[in-house]
Amino acid sequence: MNRFLKAIAGTAWTTALVFGGYLGVLQLTGNFHEVLPAELYRSAQPSAADIASYARQYGIKTIVNLRGESREAWYLQEVEAAGHAGIAHFNFRLSASKRVSPQQARQLIALLQTAPKPILIHCQAGADRTGLASMLYLQQIAGTDEEISERQLSVRYGHIGLPYISAAFAMDESWEILEEVLFGLTS
Repeated sequence: MNRFLKAIAGTAWTTALVFGGYLGVLQLTGNFHEVLPAELYRSAQPSAADIASYARQYGIKTIVNLRGESREAWYLQEVEAAGHAGIAHFNFRLSASKRVSPQQARQLIALLQTAPKPILIHCQAGADRTGLASMLYLQQIAGTDEEISERQLSVRYGHIGLPYISAAFAMDESWEILEEVLFGLTS
């Protein structure tokens, strides 16, 4: 029995290391992903160099910052880099640990609908708030299937939505509420 428990513990430890490594790689690479070609992209907090690169490679015309306005260096650099690249910059503060209200969702959808494309949406890690915003875009603007839209809020992008364990589970709860209240969908 002792050997069996050691094997299970070793497997669990290895799995945790591999998963942790994967999450680390996502952050080191900026968690940048194409959501819809030439229309919507998502990332973690971009550096000034990232913004310049994304503008050149993908023609980004709008950045939607889900972290909100700040006096911190990351924000000032982002706004300056967007200005230099001729990119429109919008702040739409969301918290990964608080549910998004139907009113907030409507406002975000309206912003994403009218903003010049292609759009880069980002939060700090590019996993939780960005995942929900990407789902809203796909489902409500692009008319993408619900199941495909829901893939944007997944571990593939670093989102861990576990009730009572992850504060970011609020994004999962938000989606479930918004599906019913705003979109008339039921899973």
